[in-house]
Amino acid sequence: MTIRYIDPVFRPPSEARSLILQVTNGCSWCRCTYCDMYTQPQKRFSIKPPEEVLREIEWAGQRYHGIRRVFLADGDATALSTRRLLDILHAIRTHLPQVTRVASYCSPRNIVGKSDEDLKKLYAAGLKLVYVGAESGDDMVLRCIDKGETRQQTITALNRLADTGIRRSIMIINGLAGARFSEQHAIHSAQLANESQPDYLATLVINLPHGDARFQRGFDGQYESLSQKGLFAELHQFMQALELKSSLFRSDHASNQLVLKGVLNKDKDKLLAQIQHAINQPEHADLRPVWIRPF
Repeated sequence: MTIRYIDPVFRPPSEARSLILQVTNGCSWCRCTYCDMYTQPQKRFSIKPPEEVLREIEWAGQRYHGIRRVFLADGDATALSTRRLLDILHAIRTHLPQVTRVASYCSPRNIVGKSDEDLKKLYAAGLKLVYVGAESGDDMVLRCIDKGETRQQTITALNRLADTGIRRSIMIINGLAGARFSEQHAIHSAQLANESQPDYLATLVINLPHGDARFQRGFDGQYESLSQKGLFAELHQFMQALELKSSLFRSDHASNQLVLKGVLNKDKDKLLAQIQHAINQPEHADLRPVWIRPF
C-alpha cells in the first residue's frame, strides 16, 4: 500500500512540506491558453475513487507522524462535491490528528455551486486555505486566455470564501496581456485585489515553454511579449494601484527575476522603490540570473 500519484503533480511553493493527496487528476476546465500543466493525455480530468483516497489517508496516518499540513491536488480538487470533500477532511482529522491546515487550488466556478453553509462546513472540517489563480482582473484578457471566469465572478467567490474564514491566496500573471493591453491588465488586476482583500497575493511571470501559437490565437495575433523592463513597469503600475489593508505579498516564484516580499500596503513604498530601481538600474538590482528561471 502507498499513495498513488499520476505524474506530473503540481503544488504551490508554500506547500513544499505538506503531504500531497491527489484526490483528483488534472483540471476539469483545462482550456486556459497560457497553461500547459494538465494537457498531457494521462492528466485528463478524473476523480480518484473515494474509497482509495480514504485508504491512502489511513495508510499515511499509520506510517507518518507529525504531519501538520495537507494539500489536496490536483488543480481542481474543489470541483468535488461538498459531501466528498467533507469525507476527505473528516478522514484527515481522524487519521492525521496533528494536521492544522488543509489547502487546495480552487477555481471561482467551483464556489458558485457551493452554498454559504457548504463553505462553513468545509472550513469547520479543516479546509483553511485555497489558492485561486485569478491571473487577471480584466474581462477582455480573461476572455482572450479562455479562463472561463469573469472579474466579478472571481471577486464574489473570493469574498464568499472570506466570509467563512477560509483564507485566500490569489495569483496574478505579470505580462499576461502583452504590451498592447498591459495597462488595463495591471489596473484592473489591482482593482480585483482591492475589492477582495486577499490574505496572500502573488505575482508570477507569463511562461509559454511549449510555444505561443494557442495563446496568440486567443488574442487574434495582437499579443506582443513585454521586455524585462516592460514587465517591471507593469508590475510597478499594478503595485501603485493596490489599496490593501494587510495582505502578505510575494513575487518569489521561479519565473520572477525580481524577488519581492512584504506586507501591503505597509511596505508598498519600499516595494515600489525596489521595482523602480530594477527599471532604472537593472545592472545594479538584485536580479536572479537568467539560468535559474524556467524559460
